[in-house]
Amino acid sequence: MTVEDTVKKVFNQVLDIKSEEIKPDDKLEDGLGIDSTEMVEIVVGLKKAFGIAIADNELKKSHSFNQIVAVLKTKGVK
Repeated sequence: MTVEDTVKKVFNQVLDIKSEEIKPDDKLEDGLGIDSTEMVEIVVGLKKAFGIAIADNELKKSHSFNQIVAVLKTKGVK
């Protein structure tokens, strides 16, 4: 499973949206309507899925899906 697939899986679990609804360049807040509480749930889900530490302010709802994937890849996620 790719990083992108795993991130989409976490989004699906938290937001109950289908993978095909997630566009790579959509901003999380504007494109997917993610609020602060959902963002916290996403960060927790990503921490568990990848077994990595993510600082509270590292991932923001102003990021796009691709930016989230890029941040995870800089942490060595494959």
